[in-house]
Amino acid sequence: MSHIQIPPGLTELLQGYTVEVLRQQPPDLVDFAVDYFTRLREARAQDHSPPAAPPSGPRDLGLGLGLVADADADSESEEDEDLEVPIPTRFDRRVSVCAETYNPDEEEEDTDPRVIHPKTDEQRCRLQEACKDILLFKNLDQEQLSQVLDAMFERIVKVDEHVIDQGDDGDNFYVIERGTYDILVTKDKQTRSVGQYDNRGSFGELALMYNTPRAATIVATSEGSLWGLDRVTFRRIIVRNNAKKRKMFESFIESVPLLKSLEVSERMKIVDVIGEKNYKNGERIITQGEKADSFYIIESGEVSILIKSKTKANKDTGNQEVEIARCRKGQYFGELALVTNKPRAASAYAVGDVKCLVMDVQAFERLLGPCMDIMKRNISHYEEQLVKMFGSSMDLIDPGQ
Repeated sequence: MSHIQIPPGLTELLQGYTVEVLRQQPPDLVDFAVDYFTRLREARAQDHSPPAAPPSGPRDLGLGLGLVADADADSESEEDEDLEVPIPTRFDRRVSVCAETYNPDEEEEDTDPRVIHPKTDEQRCRLQEACKDILLFKNLDQEQLSQVLDAMFERIVKVDEHVIDQGDDGDNFYVIERGTYDILVTKDKQTRSVGQYDNRGSFGELALMYNTPRAATIVATSEGSLWGLDRVTFRRIIVRNNAKKRKMFESFIESVPLLKSLEVSERMKIVDVIGEKNYKNGERIITQGEKADSFYIIESGEVSILIKSKTKANKDTGNQEVEIARCRKGQYFGELALVTNKPRAASAYAVGDVKCLVMDVQAFERLLGPCMDIMKRNISHYEEQLVKMFGSSMDLIDPGQ
């Protein structure tokens, strides 16, 4: 069978149309399509070049902190075409601009001067500590990481301060040093909390990666400190590095059974936020009873899942761990505690050399929503295994040491 090649620009064209449909909810899709593409053709005729997105439409629909913001559709939009876009300061919101086409593979050598925010030794130490577990930084080499840390700036926030607002363009990526923050999403004029950050984590990356407006509002619920990275440096270093990582991981991610129900664009966003970790034979990856902070997919090797059961049937074995499962390439573990919001119900150990793709809890909650039903069904399977082995599934209901 011959290979079908997608024409250049088709993906962007259809994404633009889809976003407009989701934003405006037209009663007749065909009539809307005729009007949409007619306006697009007229705009192209005026510009003498094919646009990557509708002339006044929003950006690509993204997951995480980067969905769709309403585009300005008033009469002033035409007059604004010749206005110079003001340069944002590090705390200002970016004004809405047309989505840039960005191909890291085609980008030439850097010509822009490096951004450097001077720091005291004490600030540098705090920054390095805050960034040590950020997955987006894990694949950077030492020179890249040094440039990122040089460019980051400290932002002190107060209670109820809005760090980012849903619908705004992406200006900075943020790493949390301290403080608690609510993630709020407004839909159908109703605002609800969809998660929290508690003195750790990062946010704001997807809007910068895909040139999409923020999909959520982040509000400080305590005083705190953040480290920000401007979008230019983020895209120059992080996005380019992620393009290389995407080439390495995308074929593997497509082969993972759990993720087959996701759209291609959703799987690619997972590629962008995962990190890679290596473990040696016998090394403990997760520990029973500890708070869960990550989700794991095995890239190579085997992982043994062991549990210390507290049920009566296992009292004779004392505190000895019992193997309940083996996971291999393409399988995943660590999701149970994230789905149930309970401590780890089991420990995981590397069998031989193991390589895992790791996703932090915030990315897990943002990007794997469509897979949640599958993972919840698997909980029943875990319970059946425990009942067969120990006569009870109490260890899932009340996990601990």
